[in-house]
Amino acid sequence: MSHGKLREEKDCLNCGHLVEDHYCPHCGQQNIQTRQPFYYLFTHFVEDFTHYDGQFWGTLKNLLFKPGKLTNTYLEGKRQKFVPPVKLYIFISFITFFLFAVFPPFDINFEGKKADQTEKAFKLNRLTETTKMLDSIRTTTPSNGKDTVAINRINTLLKDSTRLSDIEDSFDMSKKLDDKFEYNGYTNRKSFDSAKAKNPSFYDFINVPVGHKFFELKENGVTKGEILKKLGEISFHNLPKALFIYLPIFAFFLWIFHNKKKWWYFDHGIFTLHYFSFLLLTILLFSFLYKLADVTHSSISIIIYLLMNVIFFYSIIYFFIAHYKVYHTHGVVSFIIGSILFMFNFFAFLFLVMGLAVISFLMIH
Repeated sequence: MSHGKLREEKDCLNCGHLVEDHYCPHCGQQNIQTRQPFYYLFTHFVEDFTHYDGQFWGTLKNLLFKPGKLTNTYLEGKRQKFVPPVKLYIFISFITFFLFAVFPPFDINFEGKKADQTEKAFKLNRLTETTKMLDSIRTTTPSNGKDTVAINRINTLLKDSTRLSDIEDSFDMSKKLDDKFEYNGYTNRKSFDSAKAKNPSFYDFINVPVGHKFFELKENGVTKGEILKKLGEISFHNLPKALFIYLPIFAFFLWIFHNKKKWWYFDHGIFTLHYFSFLLLTILLFSFLYKLADVTHSSISIIIYLLMNVIFFYSIIYFFIAHYKVYHTHGVVSFIIGSILFMFNFFAFLFLVMGLAVISFLMIH
């Protein structure tokens, strides 16, 4: 119940009916003062979602530890005891991504450690000179079999060192996109557009915009670290939209695999909202534990990481338990259908994430 100050008058300001208690019996509006203290705005917002009479906390307890209970209760028509599924999902989604925006879950240094270019060039030159010297010795100086084997081994080690240096260079996030970087085998937009004009393909609606963005970033001198950082930030901001888009897809797969006469699409939507609310909570808890592990002693960190693994596997097992309890199928049949659904959703969501990554890349500026 809201803690707003009640009016002394007994007429409803909304419909004019007589109000004997807190709420109008005709329209349901609460008979409170039209002007309240400022803190009321905050308390009213919190109460509207959490219902401090125990509804919210009871909902959370059942959501986390009793898979399928909320869905079964709601579909049975008992809808006042727990927070409605849509309101629950919106509130948890808001809290999760608000906290992620304020306290980023993963602090990754995308810029990397800037390498000393002079030192790298010196080492590379020494490797090249040594390789040439060994080749010269092998071709001009008579040598026995053992010398030849030794020289070949040294040459192999030098080539491996050069290859490792190139790999290290590719992971240097402070490095800009220079001429070594290509897109579909092309180093500039002009040659890329010319090739696409001569040989168009079905995938050009994706390939061409991505190519143009790549060459735009290359011309602007953007570093690899900056690209990864911006890509991560934009993808994170688009993630709530992606999850919201995927809700009806997840419910659609459930509708396909279950009796359509007994289970309406609406029913699958309720199950989906509850399961996605659970996933958001576990993601929030997982990120909190990850942060906690970074600031605690190593021995405690091990326990935290073990707990994170338990949460990860529990989130997978949770789906199978909830699926079995809601749809009341035979244990083996439920497991088989659940496994197929899990596989379908994994690939479908992976496809959605790839699409999100492409859109996020195109939004980099």
